Order: sequence, then structure tokens, then C-alpha cells
Amino acid sequence: MDEMHPEARAAMERRERLGLTSLRSLGVRPLRLLERATSWWQNRNPPEVGRVVDRTIPGPAGDLPVRLYRPEGDGPFPTVVFYHGGGFVMGSLETHDLFCRHLTRESDCVVMAVDYRLAPDHPFPAAVEDAYAALTWAADNPDALAGTGDLAVVGDSAGGNLAAVAALMAAERDGPKVDYQYLLYPGVGIEEDQESVREHAGKVLSEDDLRWFRECYYGSEIHERNPYGDPTNACDLSGVAPATVLTAGFDPLRDGGRRYADQLVADGVPTRHVEYEDVIHGFATMLSSPDLDRAHEAVADVADDLREAFDGA
Repeated sequence: MDEMHPEARAAMERRERLGLTSLRSLGVRPLRLLERATSWWQNRNPPEVGRVVDRTIPGPAGDLPVRLYRPEGDGPFPTVVFYHGGGFVMGSLETHDLFCRHLTRESDCVVMAVDYRLAPDHPFPAAVEDAYAALTWAADNPDALAGTGDLAVVGDSAGGNLAAVAALMAAERDGPKVDYQYLLYPGVGIEEDQESVREHAGKVLSEDDLRWFRECYYGSEIHERNPYGDPTNACDLSGVAPATVLTAGFDPLRDGGRRYADQLVADGVPTRHVEYEDVIHGFATMLSSPDLDRAHEAVADVADDLREAFDGA
């Protein structure tokens, strides 16, 4: 695919006008303040769901904030544990509020969004510990979620990494049982010499951004090689939950996602790889006005796969 979707190009240009071309130069605090302001703007008129509850659950470093989105109706409902993107440095419950609301409406699942600890204040493995703790709590407390006990993990970008790692940890630690994992353009298997990095760095994410996120989160190459830091380092994925890996054609992370999908298939994991060829990194959360048609298509795709997985669970 040679042509970028015009809505995706317009979204990229709006991002550039905000000055988001060099995240490192802006710094962590200004980035988070800007993110808070843009989140407030995009969340002004959110789609309705049955109920939204902010609460805390026990985490490895104290109370762990989560946001519960419940569909209309009495339930019980399958549960989705959701991990937001943002390079392990940015992102929050607010940045992905619209996505979680749309996913709740489309899938008829309870969605539990996890406000995991962020780097550089809390480097690896803090986010991983929070991700697994949230998954375990969701499995152990279906009544608190109006849940059926059916469980999936979903995440985008860095959150896609965490969803994949949580599924891997669940497989290696004999639980909890995860019925499905849906990874949206996950931050896994990224190498500087990949074609997608060479051709598409600078579209939303620059090479310096990727380097900066890596430095903030991992701190050392030793952690980068840990399977819980990047699941492409795992020797055996055969026990993990069935998966969908979604990639974007104009995304520097594309080839890492493709590689992970191939790795899952090679290890015998039922896996679907879907590529939205004409869009950019982060497109699935571009659901506010002006929104992207492809974003709504991606939410529907996630919901369809979850519904199919839970129907067969």
C-alpha cells in the first residue's frame, strides 16, 4: 500500500502542529500536561455505557487505580483487562477512555482499564507487575465485575506489549486462564534496522522517540532481553492464549508486530494477523471528532474476535 488514508494523514499533520515531533525534547512533565489537556478536549461528549466506576485494587506497590466500564443490562459479562499505550512513559485512563467506551458498547464486555505505573519514575518491571496483578485480580473477583469468569487481555502499543506479557506470565505461572489476547500494533520485537523503522520512523514516532521510550522503560539491555520485557524473547509461546495481532502499514512498529504474530504461529498458538495497510501508529484510538473510519473498524474487529472467543470458551 503506497497511499496513506487521507484521514490518517490529516491526523498526523494535526499532531505535528501540536509540536509532537520530538517527545524527548519536550520532556516527561510537559508531555503529560499536554496529554491531559488534549484528553479533556476529546472526552467532552463520550458515548454512553451502562456504568463507569473508578476504583483501586491491590497492587504490588499499593493501591492500583483501574476504571471499570460496564455495558447496559444486568450481566454477567465477559471481562476484558485493557492496558493503554504511550511508550510506557505516557498514557492514562483518560487518553484511552473513548476507546474503552466504544469497546464496551461493541463487545458487550466489562472492560477494566489499568492505570499502571509509568517510566521513568517506575521503570521495568513495575508496569509488568501491575499488569499481571490486575489480570489476577480480575480473575479472582468476577462478582466485583459482574463477570462470567471469561477473561481476555487487550492493549495498544506499549499496552499491547503488556497484554502479551500478561498472557505469557499467565501461561508460565499456571494462571489465571486467559481466553484471548488482542494486541493492537504492539511495542514488541522492535529493531532499528527493520524496514518499517527505516521507512516510517517520523510518522507519529521518530527513531529518537523509540530510543527514548526504550531508555526510560528498560534502563539496560539486560531488561530488554527479558521475555517479560519483550515477549519476542520467549523461547516457547505454545501455552499462551489464542491471539489477534493488528498492525498498521505506516507504523515503525509494524515489523515487530508481524514478527510476533509469526512467532505465535510457529509455536502453535491459534493466531490471526490483520494489517490495516493505509494508517499510522495509534490510529485505533482516534475516535473523537474528527475521527477515523479505520478506528471504528478496528474497535469492531476487536469486539468481533472477543465475541467469537468467548462464545467458544
